[in-house]
Amino acid sequence: MKDEGKKSVTKLKFKRLMRKKWLYPALYLSVAALVLVGVFWYQQSANDVEKQIADEQKSQSQDEFLVNEDGESVPVMDHQENLQMPVADEKTASIVTKFYDYEASEQDQESALVLYNNKYYQSEGVDITREDGEAFEVTAALSGTVTEVKEDPLYGNVIEVQHDENLSTVYASLESVDVLAGSDIAQGDVIGSAGRNSFGQASGVHVHFEVRNDGQPVNPEAFFGQPVSQIVESADKEPAEAEQTEEGSPSDTPEEENEEPSDEQLNNEEDPAETEGGEQTPDEESASSISTTQA
Repeated sequence: MKDEGKKSVTKLKFKRLMRKKWLYPALYLSVAALVLVGVFWYQQSANDVEKQIADEQKSQSQDEFLVNEDGESVPVMDHQENLQMPVADEKTASIVTKFYDYEASEQDQESALVLYNNKYYQSEGVDITREDGEAFEVTAALSGTVTEVKEDPLYGNVIEVQHDENLSTVYASLESVDVLAGSDIAQGDVIGSAGRNSFGQASGVHVHFEVRNDGQPVNPEAFFGQPVSQIVESADKEPAEAEQTEEGSPSDTPEEENEEPSDEQLNNEEDPAETEGGEQTPDEESASSISTTQA
């Protein structure tokens, strides 16, 4: 009897509770609160997943520098890194002196000659200026390690940067230098400012930029925007094509060997270091033999 009485009391209290006007709104609000909590939790979980994916992608893309056993950062060339013009704003930059290419048009070859001390020299790089002729910041065309910083009497301040695949870049005619030899730089870092030099006076305020593969100059203008691997592959093809050309060409005849040299050839055989005024001159073979010029 006591149990039945307790059950009847409980049912009576439940019925009274169900008759309360605030019960159903309270239930609705509780359910709505639970739904909102579930939505917020789902969004937070999605954001955490996106952040984790982004962090993984960032860690995979950060391959410009690695850490060696001594804890020092070591630059690692990204083989997909494209060669950039050594300027911050390419839209305002102009190439006023081209790279001398024997297969280029006559007009391009003329624009690749530099007049110095009443002689013409073939340019092994490009001279880049701003359209307004003002000074500008010079940036790294590729990531690498600065191997040399020097002041040259003809070419001004010079910076040489070494990259992977035996590739190197040279920046000359700098008014100021912002890096030290042995420092690691990333593509786009400011390494100095453009200036003037004795050799390229006609170019005004400019940066003289060279790209070398195994010490041999290549045309930078032909590879701007191209990956480093393209530069190396193109440079490797040229020796092979030259060998095929030599194998297929006829040998010189005895008559050709006995011909006397012309006046022009004799003039080209003069010592390039000797001038009437005793001034220092660059290597006769090119307009920008920066690597071989004695400071």
